[in-house]
Formats: sequence, structure tokens, C-alpha cells
Amino acid sequence: MVQNREDIRNVAIIAHVDHGKTTLVDGLLRQSGVFRANQELVDRVMDSNPIERERGITILSKNTAVNFNGVKINIVDTPGHADFGGEVERILKMVDGAILVVDAFEGPMPQTRFVLSKAMELDLPIVVCINKIDRPGARPTQVIDEVLELLMDLGASDSQLDCPFVFASAKTGIATMDLGSPGVSMKPLFQAIVDYIPAPHGDPDANLQMLVSTIDYNEYVGRIGVGKISNGTIRTGQEAVLVNHHDPSRSKKVKITKLYEFQGLQKVEVNESKMGEIVAVSGVEDLQIGDTICSPEEPVSIPFQKISEPTISMTFNVNDSPLAGREGKYVTSRHIRERLYRELNTDVSLRVEDTDTTDSFKVSGRGELHLSVLIETMRREGYEFAVSKAEVIYHYDEKGKRLEPIEYCYVDVPEEFSGNVISKLSNRKGNLVNMGKASNGYTRLEFDIPSRGLIGYHEDFMTDTKGNGIMNTIFKGYEPYRGDIEYRSSGSLIAFEPGIAVTYGLYNAQERGNLFIGAGTEVYAGMVIGQSGKGEDVFVNVCKTKHLTNTRTSSSDEALRLVPPKILSLEQAIDFIDTDELLEVTPKSLRIRKKILDPRMRKREEISRQQKAEAARKA
Repeated sequence: MVQNREDIRNVAIIAHVDHGKTTLVDGLLRQSGVFRANQELVDRVMDSNPIERERGITILSKNTAVNFNGVKINIVDTPGHADFGGEVERILKMVDGAILVVDAFEGPMPQTRFVLSKAMELDLPIVVCINKIDRPGARPTQVIDEVLELLMDLGASDSQLDCPFVFASAKTGIATMDLGSPGVSMKPLFQAIVDYIPAPHGDPDANLQMLVSTIDYNEYVGRIGVGKISNGTIRTGQEAVLVNHHDPSRSKKVKITKLYEFQGLQKVEVNESKMGEIVAVSGVEDLQIGDTICSPEEPVSIPFQKISEPTISMTFNVNDSPLAGREGKYVTSRHIRERLYRELNTDVSLRVEDTDTTDSFKVSGRGELHLSVLIETMRREGYEFAVSKAEVIYHYDEKGKRLEPIEYCYVDVPEEFSGNVISKLSNRKGNLVNMGKASNGYTRLEFDIPSRGLIGYHEDFMTDTKGNGIMNTIFKGYEPYRGDIEYRSSGSLIAFEPGIAVTYGLYNAQERGNLFIGAGTEVYAGMVIGQSGKGEDVFVNVCKTKHLTNTRTSSSDEALRLVPPKILSLEQAIDFIDTDELLEVTPKSLRIRKKILDPRMRKREEISRQQKAEAARKA
């Protein structure tokens, strides 16, 4: 018999990047008695990954659970960045409602629209939490109107428009339903969740049905599937069948080895769980997101959101530079291949393909950030490899016409910088579709632009807006190819010979452009050591020393003043490299180099490429 399970609420926290989702979960955890009174805590405790903590973004969804007045609240913290939108889409199938967090100063932003539209497609009830009400310039009353406008734009039903508004300062741990009376705790938000988010709905006596919405991975137990029990009961030792809505041929017999429920930040091992609970299951080999774990008597799959396809790819190569193997612990193709394929255990938006050479792998993801996080993670684990420039993944229609991924790009900039941004994005085949005032007093520019037009643009954008611009993107779809784009107007400064860079050589080289290295850096022929001031590559000899003369004094080199080099971050280096260059990644260094180090071989390759392009054009 179908019924509600009133002792549980399953809720996802959704929001734009940096609107305070993870900090809000912190506040709920602290006030639910999860931690001991004397326990030392860090901020954003849910962001357990060091890269998440450094960048201030959530990359992987996290499950936690708190208790309030006898009701267990399962909370899922979701990513806000567009590159990790695939996580959000799937998590919403696991919950019965969502808390939409909106910054009281910024108001609804592009990603707010994206995550809210996904929740509304599933007809989920929404609790709106206006966060950061203590922020200078906060304007919560106007933000209410903006959220209601957004809901109407997205075609909200009457019940969704009648959603409750909770005002909070997640950082200080207070929430209130009335702006006139400041809150003293998070209790109003807890109460709103219990009152407005419906209890899980299903038949506890029916055969088992559990949709796997996310995958965790542990070296000791392998894949761990996380999902909500839609019907029936799941027990350890139980025989079950895996089926999949998008793959009707899939039917695999499995046995439930271990079962966990969430309590606070811990997974607690249990023997059985009933309908409505969010659980983790281990010991099932080849478990995939979207699989339904069913009773063998009635294996019926549950429909789920198909995982979005990657739009961008990079080639990961074994590092073969003259300095290869000195700094990395894992350097062989076997090491790199094993690590990339292991990443597929948890990152379902990623694709890894072998190429026609054993030293090279094609890795595809949802965006530059998605792939740069993987590169940084591998680097910290001791891997050494080289990556190519990011390239978009094209599709072709039935007539063989090339289609490319297009993104909506939302830019908020001070008015004086808008002309620069419009000019640059127009050159990158972007179409300005809307222009108006943003809620923070900036000018809001809306473009639709090819994904490849945004590759390498972030550095220019920060320079053109003097660090004051905000840019967000959402995937729109595939459209006809818009023509060639010139990624870089400047060339590279290339080291002429191997050796150690010295002050005298660098002093002469800095007149030709901006240097990426300082004195004492080891270089090799074909290594990129700076950005040329011209639109072509320039060879420089940074190892060149001054000829000794009888009149040379000990202080003569001290007069040579070097401009401090521009040390590129990983994202800046990925943005900078051109199609004929590679980024050499090691645990200690980032080096840019030409794919073909020998200048004569490089010239021959360039001539051959131009001849092929000309022949193709004539054909």
C-alpha cells in the first residue's frame, strides 16, 4: 500500500556558485547536535576535497543527515558551477524537495536559473533561503521579487509560487521567517523543511526498487552506489537484479554485501533500510549511475536524467620532454591510463578513450574547469604528464554538416568595461542577445557563444575588466559551426638552447615580450619561456652569458634590472597554450613547450599542414 514516511525528509541544496550552500549545511550540522561541544571544526566542513577548499567551490555532491524534532533530514549539498551541472541533475531524482539558496545582495544569477529549472522539471517543492542578509548592501525584499519573477519565467505552478521564504545568515547560524525580527538559530529553516518538503512516498511492502543517483569509490570496497529506496526494503545479503532505464538489455544478478545510512558526516552500517531512506550500497560490481536495484521477482527500472555528454576534450600524453621523469612518481603510460580510468569510477561526466598510440589518451569533460580539476588532482598525487590545448567536441547532422556546442554566457561588468568585453566576445563568434542593468549596479551582457570561443578567454576577461567582471556560462545545445576563431594574437618566446637561464640572457629576452621564468630556471630547446610582443614565435637565448673582458667589474651585472616574471597558474597555462604546444605537468612544475621541439621539423610540419588545408579548401 502506497503511503508517506513522515519520519524522513530528503532535500537537496541548490544555488549559484558562492551563494553559501556549503556554509548553510555547516550551520545546520552545527545546530543539530552532530558535533561534540568541544570539537574543533573547520568552515565548509562538507568540502572535504583540498581543491574544493582552496577554490571555494563544491565539485562533488555530498550526503549528510541531521535530526530535528524526531524527523531525520537527509541533505545533499550539490555543486553550483556549470561544469558540474551533471551532478545536480541526478541528485534531484534522489530527493523530494529543494532548498534554493540565493545571495541577498546578488539575487538570482545564471546558475540559479539553471538549477531551479531542473528542480521544476521534476515538479519538486521549493523552499527559498535568502542567504547573507547581514552582508553590506543586502537587499532581501527586492531579491524576493526577483526570485518570484524567475519562478514565473520558468512556468512555476501556483503551489511552487506559494513557496516559503526563509532569511538567513549561514555564517552566523541564524534564520528567520520575518525580516523584522532577527533570528537566533537555524530552527526556522529546519521547521520550513519539515513543514513544506513532502515526506517520501512509496509502498514499503512492495518489491525493492532503488535508483542509484551517485557513485562514491573506495579502494577497499570498490564502487559505492548512493540512492533513495523508492519501494520496499533493502537488506544485507539480499539477492537483487540491476536494470537500467536507458539500457533495456541490462539485467545483472547481484548480492548486497554492505548497506549504510547517513548520520551527520558519517556512513553508518545497517542491516536493513526501508522505503524513503537514502542509503549507500557496496559490494556490487559494475554498478553504474542510473541503475535500478530491484527484487528478482519484479525487476522494473526507474526513469532517470540521462548524463549530459562532454563538450570539450584534451589529450593526455606521456611526458617526453628533455626534463621528463625527474619530478614525478608516476610517469609511464600504464600509470596514467590506470589513473584516468579509475577516475571514471566516480566522475560520470568524464570520458576516457585510448588513441592509436599507447602514450596518448583522449579525455573529454564538461568544460575547462572540469578537466583542470582532474589535472590538478593527478599532479598532487605525484603524476607527471603533458596535456594539449582543449578542443571542443563536434557533432554532425544527417547531412554531414558540422555542429558545435554553444553556451549562454552571462557577463556582469562595470559599464566602462562593457565595450571591451563585447568586442572580444564578438571576435570569438559570440552574439550579444541582451544588454541591461544587473542587480549589483553592473551592466549585464548576455551572449550565445561557441564553447571554443571561451577557451583561453578568462585571462583576457580579468585583464579587460581589471578583475571586476563576473562571467557565468550554461550549456545551450549544438548549432551549426560559426567559422574559425583566432585564439591568440601573440606568439611565444622559445628557448633556443638547453641550459640554465641567467640574468644577462633574460635581460635581453625581456625586450621581446613577457617572461614566464626567472634566473636559475632550467630550460631546453623548444620550451616556451614567455609571451612574444609580436604575432609570431621568437627564439631567444636565455642561457647566454656576457663575454668576459679586462674592463668588466664585479658589479656590472647588478645594473641589469629584470622585470618580475609572470608565473602562470594551471588555468592560465591551459588558457595560454596554442594548438601546436603542450603543457608539461609535474608535481613541482608547469612548463609550456612546443609539441615538436626541433625547429626544422616544426617548420616542415607547419608547411605540410598549410598545404593540406589549401588542398582541402580547393576541394
